[in-house]
Amino acid sequence: MQLRLKFKKRLLTRMFLTSLSIIALVGFGLAWMVNILHAQNSYNEETAQLIAEIPQVAAELREHDLIPDTSAWLEENNKQERYVIASCDEKFKQVWTSSLAVDRGLFDTCERFNEIRNDSPPYYLTMADDRGYFVYLLAVEIASVHYNLLVLKDAAKLEQEYSKFSKRTYIRLAMVLALALILLVSAAYWGMRPLVRMQNELQSINQGKSKSLSEGYPVELEGVTQALNQMLQQSSAQQQRYQNAMNDLAHSLKTRLAAVHAITDDASLSKQSASEKIMEQVSQMDQLVKYQLKRAMLGRQGLKQEQTVIAPLVDQLAQMLFKIYRDKQVQFSANIPPALMFPGNKGDLMELCGNLMENAFRLCISQVHVSAQINSHGEFELIVEDDGPGVEENLRQKIIQRGVRADTQSPGQGIGLAVCDEIVHSYGGSLKIEESHLEGALFRIRIPV
Repeated sequence: MQLRLKFKKRLLTRMFLTSLSIIALVGFGLAWMVNILHAQNSYNEETAQLIAEIPQVAAELREHDLIPDTSAWLEENNKQERYVIASCDEKFKQVWTSSLAVDRGLFDTCERFNEIRNDSPPYYLTMADDRGYFVYLLAVEIASVHYNLLVLKDAAKLEQEYSKFSKRTYIRLAMVLALALILLVSAAYWGMRPLVRMQNELQSINQGKSKSLSEGYPVELEGVTQALNQMLQQSSAQQQRYQNAMNDLAHSLKTRLAAVHAITDDASLSKQSASEKIMEQVSQMDQLVKYQLKRAMLGRQGLKQEQTVIAPLVDQLAQMLFKIYRDKQVQFSANIPPALMFPGNKGDLMELCGNLMENAFRLCISQVHVSAQINSHGEFELIVEDDGPGVEENLRQKIIQRGVRADTQSPGQGIGLAVCDEIVHSYGGSLKIEESHLEGALFRIRIPV
């Protein structure tokens, strides 16, 4: 059953079956007409042979006294219809003419026929009475003498019969061609239907109603549909990367803009010091823009072949967050070996630490702690914890999805943790949310070195 269904799905099979049906139809139609012509030709040949054997039949009938010796019976039976007949010798000289031929003045029939007898039958002659005749040649042997008997038939009557026969033949041929045309239309519809279906699905994809081509296409089109689906997936993935990169860029710049506002509002800073710190934030913004654009073009996989020192970047982020959340008087501590390296891009490390530390500063009560090490399994491990309300266990897997937030009271888009999870997974690592000894949330990142 499966083999049968697969056989029906092949586009080549559809075209082959339809073409074979058309050839068979035309072949059987021609055979039908040839058989009819053969039967009629056989009948005519048999009739001619029987006519040629009339003398033998007549002799056998006379032998049994079934035909009278006199020819009076012939005259009686020939009153209704007479025939145009001419008898010729072996050299086609006319030796006898029927009474009807005499009445019409046809005395040179044999001589005229001798001029055309080498042509292919049927033989056609225009005689002295200006009528057209079809001539039939019958070879007769009487008393050991050979005669060529010419029977003339009025061409008008025969042409009418030929016209009827031709009409019937063309009608039959038209029937065969009509059936062949129906099969050709069926072949076009049946064979091209998968392409029409593909066109409709591509239009649906263009209109945003679907994302890929469906399955079940003929074998010949499977390669095309797979290539188109791969192209659509790549295009969709690239579009999604650009969208995510823009969202992530906006999320990252938000923290830097908040730091700039905090610096401008800090009255304890001199103008020169404030300008330096603002330029530092602007420089970080520029790095973030470059990083996000590169990530949008190459994806995460293209940003992994670097190593970055952790401690200076964590200290830099902490100083920025102190200014943003200076009203909370956060107690920040870090336990990071000075030479410890993050096995990846600086932009990725900035995204990880920036998002996790910003969440910790925003949600903590008064304490934030960051630590990093190479654990006993040889993995890079980064831990950010606080003494805030923590994360309920049933929400720990949900909040790492884009747009999902555990804290709906404070502003945000639910992007930061999703970005961290994407970065960690691009390095083959894991991001886990646990409960901290500070009684808040603990975010543990592990990445194979």
